Amino acid sequence: MTSFRKILIASAVAVPMLVGQAVADLADILASGTVKIAIPESFAPFGALGASGEYEGYDVDVAKLIAADLGVELELVPVTSNQRIPFLETDRVDLVIATMGANPERAKSIWFSAAYAPFFSGAFAASGKSIGGVADLAGMSVGLTGGTLEDLELTKIAPETTQIIRFGDNAATRAAFESGQVDVLVSGNTVAAAISAADPAADVETKFILKESPAFIGVKKGNLDLLFWVNTFILHKTLGGELNTLSNTWLGQDLPALPKL
Repeated sequence: MTSFRKILIASAVAVPMLVGQAVADLADILASGTVKIAIPESFAPFGALGASGEYEGYDVDVAKLIAADLGVELELVPVTSNQRIPFLETDRVDLVIATMGANPERAKSIWFSAAYAPFFSGAFAASGKSIGGVADLAGMSVGLTGGTLEDLELTKIAPETTQIIRFGDNAATRAAFESGQVDVLVSGNTVAAAISAADPAADVETKFILKESPAFIGVKKGNLDLLFWVNTFILHKTLGGELNTLSNTWLGQDLPALPKL
């Protein structure tokens, strides 16, 4: 079983808090008895409304684990992508667990935890196909969505004999792979996860990772105790296998090993 053997730790530089800003650090959360966590409003399989009318997904289950380990009640706050940082900065949430990537621009506003979730572009194919790297795509047909990051990356490095077939959107790319029109699917791991979710018996396996874009938990600047606790939580759930179990449940695959930052 693969796990996060190499944990990405995002560094941050403290800056003065704005006058009058409330700080919901670890002690405040424990005292209140509730942790407010932002999760994706509509981005399955990480977070979306399920058939039961309740939010479900990888990020939702991570939020539930955090609340359980804190020993407090959980208040889920569904957010869109552009609400994630503002909700954290204005104390509408204590944490953001919503497939958020870390970058220098965002790090000006908030702090990031260690990586907690796999989010990557890769090559996916049936388990019987021997593909260990891009060189093994020689002579194969590869389906991907035209103009995407996957298209740009693979076009630069694919063997000349690789037949790259470009489709108009992810739905068409996925349909081509499922119907056997192409040997290999190159996409974000959420597309492969959707195939596994729709058909648990589907034979789709991660062959190699083309580009990694792991997700991080957002923490408000100044909440140092909470950041330390979250990083300890991620390490504990990684080593204990809980995050890998969630990855198999929602993404249909083990967590990939991540390189050091």
